[in-house]
Amino acid sequence: MEPGDKLVTIYQAMGQPEAEIIKGRLEVEGILAIFKYESLGSVYGLTVNGLGQVKVQVPAKYARRALEIISTESGEPD
Repeated sequence: MEPGDKLVTIYQAMGQPEAEIIKGRLEVEGILAIFKYESLGSVYGLTVNGLGQVKVQVPAKYARRALEIISTESGEPD
């Protein structure tokens, strides 16, 4: 990732374990991913009204490819 790269959310996971799987899959394909989340959700380990959700973000220039990878993995049609 380069300084000034705009980050976009490409996936919203229902917790840290799910987000880690998505991140790992993207990184295997050479796409750096980061998480954005409320720390309180990770402390208590629950998801209620958005608390505990983890947003997986990638540089905007890789967003389309990242979405293709995720949709292929989940079995969703392109």
